[in-house]
Amino acid sequence: MSKARTGQIGDAAAEIYEEFFVPALFDQWPPRLLDRTGVRRGERVLEVGCGTGALTREALAWVGPDGSVAAIDPNDGMRAVAARMCPGALLHAGVAEDLPFADDSFDRVVCQFVLMFCTDRRRAVAQMARVLRPGGSLGILTWAQVAENPGYDAMATLVRRLFGDVQADALLAPFVIGTPELLRDELADAFAEVEIVRLDGEACFPSVEAWVRTDVKGWTLGDLIDDDQYEHLLRAAARDLAVFAGTDGVVRFPAPALAAVARHPA
Repeated sequence: MSKARTGQIGDAAAEIYEEFFVPALFDQWPPRLLDRTGVRRGERVLEVGCGTGALTREALAWVGPDGSVAAIDPNDGMRAVAARMCPGALLHAGVAEDLPFADDSFDRVVCQFVLMFCTDRRRAVAQMARVLRPGGSLGILTWAQVAENPGYDAMATLVRRLFGDVQADALLAPFVIGTPELLRDELADAFAEVEIVRLDGEACFPSVEAWVRTDVKGWTLGDLIDDDQYEHLLRAAARDLAVFAGTDGVVRFPAPALAAVARHPA
């Protein structure tokens, strides 16, 4: 499976991801996911697919000094950033499909915008269920379908027109389980009862140029678009995507997510 389909990026891209993607898209979600999952002080929390640690550091604050947060991610560059940003977290190298933890190890398991990139989603969910204690809960966030995200719908259309299906499909990879039916189906084998709600969100980039730079230089498109193509995309985006910028130049568009919460019977 390609890096684009699994969300794997290099060290330099991880730094750009933390500096630009996290404030633009991801910082708004951790408190909402932790609240819906029922995270409390003193609990043992596992984050699956921690990336650069946006959710990890929030979880550390929620559980306090008497709790603990373990986090796992296969990407060396992202884990290096997370180690710097999240002192106190127990970071592990590994994948969701093979969690290196004992059964019933955690009170809560959380997974933010990662399940869509797993090579075997049902096995990943089964692993999360295995390490969750009886009475514990799992919280998962995925992006809603791209049709509900006008910015990335337009960006993918532009990329497809300029460069073809491979690059466009890489941009669309985060949206592949973006309906309640698709998300529920991935959890159904491991959990009898799953609550799924749609949550409003917003993408906010300083400019069209910053938006394009973040998507190419801070994500897997960097391996699929060369320097000349990147300059071509910048020029085309300044024209075709200007509709998403306000009079101040700041880009804003809806970016809704789906939140799934599943609980183990006590």
